[in-house]
Amino acid sequence: MSITTKTPPVKETVGAMYCCFDTTDESGNWTSTYEADVIKMKTVKAVSVTENADSADVYASGEVYDTVKGNVTNEISVETAAFDAETLARMRGDSVDTSGLILRGGNRDRAYFAFGKVVKLRHGGVRYDWYPKCKLTENTDEASTKEESYSEQTDTLTIKAFGFNDAGDTCVSVDSTSTKFPAGLTEEKFFAKPILTAADLTSAVSAS
Repeated sequence: MSITTKTPPVKETVGAMYCCFDTTDESGNWTSTYEADVIKMKTVKAVSVTENADSADVYASGEVYDTVKGNVTNEISVETAAFDAETLARMRGDSVDTSGLILRGGNRDRAYFAFGKVVKLRHGGVRYDWYPKCKLTENTDEASTKEESYSEQTDTLTIKAFGFNDAGDTCVSVDSTSTKFPAGLTEEKFFAKPILTAADLTSAVSAS
C-alpha cells in the first residue's frame, strides 16, 4: 500500500453563467428538450450551491435498521452585477405583452430552465457545471442612491435544481483536473446546449 500526495488547484474566480429554457409541454411539465438559444452572461459576482437531502431512519428491534434517503435538490444562490430583464421575466413567469409591458406577481407557473456556471481554478484549470432542471424560487431587486464614491449594487437570484433522471441527479459536471477530462472540450462546446448524459458530452466534444 502506498501514499499518493495530490495538490489540487485552488479556486481563482467564478466565470460566466448560462441559461437555456426547457420547451415544457402543454401542462407545464419539464421535457428535457431545450430551446436552440443558450443565454450567456458574464455578470456573476458569486455563486454558492447548497445540497438539500431528506432522510429518515427506519427503526426495528430498538435500533436503526436502515436510513432511507429522499429526494435531493440543490439551492443555487447567484449574486449578479446585472441581469437581463427579459430572461428574468421568463424565469419568473411574468407576462410580457407586445408593447413591452411586464406584469409580475401573479399566480403563473415559473419556467423550467437549465443553469450553467464556470469555476476557474489556479494554473488554468476549470470546472463546468450544468444543472439541467431548474426553477427560479426568488430574486432580490434593490437600488440605492448614487454617492460621491462609486458603490456596487448587486442582486441575488435563488434557483432550485431538481433531479432530472431516474437516479435523481441534479448536476452534470466536468473538471479539468480529472485524468478523464475529455481532450478538446472547451467552455463554448460544453455550454453550446445543456448536457444530461455521457452521450451528450461525447457529442459536445466532437462538435466542430
